[in-house]
Amino acid sequence: MFRAIFLDRDGVLIENRSEYVRDWSDVQTFPEAIRAHSRLHDYKVVIVTNQSAVGHGLISLEIAHEINNQLVEVIKKNKGRIDGVFMCPHAPSEACNCRKPNPGLLLQAAKELSLDLSRSWMIGDAWSDLLAGKAAGVRGVALLKTGRGGEQLSQPQPENIADYFIFNDLSEALNAIQKIDDDSNQG
Repeated sequence: MFRAIFLDRDGVLIENRSEYVRDWSDVQTFPEAIRAHSRLHDYKVVIVTNQSAVGHGLISLEIAHEINNQLVEVIKKNKGRIDGVFMCPHAPSEACNCRKPNPGLLLQAAKELSLDLSRSWMIGDAWSDLLAGKAAGVRGVALLKTGRGGEQLSQPQPENIADYFIFNDLSEALNAIQKIDDDSNQG
């Protein structure tokens, strides 16, 4: 069983857009986040993303997959890798199990990629990302100040998130997580 780093997409790897990412031309990556992948050799790297633009009929499922595939290619070109992309295409009103804060995407990825959730981490820019990680039983969760993270910190903290990390960006988060894991493996 492998340990994993689960990453939200919008707000972690690319900039959030109030009108949704509807086409590749809408994508603006966070350069430090794209470069940060090149050092993740000891983890499976998995994107878990809610894409309600599909459920709202703003883009097709095919276009959503195409955008994700192009992002994976950009990461590969920067010496990184993504081991899987798991996407919820539903609108919030559909009450599915795969839409974060529910753990469905993480559980599906764990099953398909042989992941040990108890040794894995969830990194996102919203409380819903952290809630999904907690519900799935990951080792730790981290909120980034990129994307909606700063705004989320000004809102009430959900009761069932007692312990979490806060980082400025993905690079800082990955450095800290690797150190935490290295230190616990030595102790």
